[in-house]
Amino acid sequence: MAWDSTIAFCVLTALCEGMDLQAAGVAAAGIGAEFKPTSDQFGTFFSASTLGLFFGALIGGRVADSVGRKKVLVASVALFGIFSLLTSFAWDMSSLVIARGLTGLGLGGALPMMLALVPETSQPTQQAGRVAMVYAATPFGGAMISLLSLLMAGTQWRTIFAVGGIAPLILAPIMAFALPESSAFQRIHAAPNSGNLPDVVGMPKSGSFPAIFSGGRALRTVFLWASFFLGLLLLYLLLNWLPTLLTSDGLTRTEAAGAQIGFNIGGALAAILIGYLLNGRLRNWAVVITFVALPILLVTLAKSPAQLAIICTTVFLLGCAVIAAQAFLYAMAPAAYPTSIRGVGVGAAVAMGRIGSIVGPKLGGMLKSAGHSPSQLLMDLLPIVVAGSICALLLAWEVRRAKS
Repeated sequence: MAWDSTIAFCVLTALCEGMDLQAAGVAAAGIGAEFKPTSDQFGTFFSASTLGLFFGALIGGRVADSVGRKKVLVASVALFGIFSLLTSFAWDMSSLVIARGLTGLGLGGALPMMLALVPETSQPTQQAGRVAMVYAATPFGGAMISLLSLLMAGTQWRTIFAVGGIAPLILAPIMAFALPESSAFQRIHAAPNSGNLPDVVGMPKSGSFPAIFSGGRALRTVFLWASFFLGLLLLYLLLNWLPTLLTSDGLTRTEAAGAQIGFNIGGALAAILIGYLLNGRLRNWAVVITFVALPILLVTLAKSPAQLAIICTTVFLLGCAVIAAQAFLYAMAPAAYPTSIRGVGVGAAVAMGRIGSIVGPKLGGMLKSAGHSPSQLLMDLLPIVVAGSICALLLAWEVRRAKS
């Protein structure tokens, strides 16, 4: 029963997180029409929440190893709900940037807690797959907010942030009452009063940042950080700039929003699939195919003719590859560390990814301001995608070697 409620609450949190993470991108057209920002100002706006995400992930992960996963998760959900709702009252680009930065603090604290809670309430052989499948709810949340934007006029962009705030504010008090704390966390913190429990012998000190580099964990930490940084750089650049790039390439606002929905739905379905495959014999093939397909699909989108059917199909498949890759990384992060330092280890990895999230939208804004066409901009990303794929494959090898 505890497992069922934990998974259910993590799925609902991931849905809310997906809505808020993509709210900025789908509201961009309405914001642009009202405030007339430059491309660089848009890049700063897109990056604001990810700066908050960076600090939220670092602080939340560290605190959770001491006070518990549940407390940090509930507080984080309430925080990003409050500030997402306040974003709908912004009066200029500066107020938008500040509100999005504060929203990011909550978003950053919530994600590492989901990643820690799911494996700590799952059987060892099913942990990676269940983390990936819970993460699949994030792009579904993005698809929901994209669909909402499709059904309303661009001038109603404030409603997007209002919805993104109300949903987590409803969820947070329910979680405070009904979400159980991680049983693995409770065992670790009961150990001083409960004798020498077998599963805590040799555990590093709770919340110890240096411990994520000791005990043979340095190499996997480096690969994990590099994979998160490069992977989230690509993901957030696409989430924030893809609708704008597609409209620049000749699609209407409605067609671009539809393609964005396809990106999210494709990604969510692929995340569910890879979650299933990570628990079975086809695990290695699924990982290799995902990371080999990424650069191929990016080049295909860059070179595709401006025909709706071709672009939408390619964007759908690219969403499958990009978000399946992220689901794999989120599954690997908690598997890389023992319970006592899982919060700080996962939080640090997510924080490194958030640096990529900050760089990605800003990079898109710089390339766009420099006059790069949509095709050129996508091709500029190819070296980043190749490097990220190599790091992720090395990470998979290192985690598997450490567990064998």
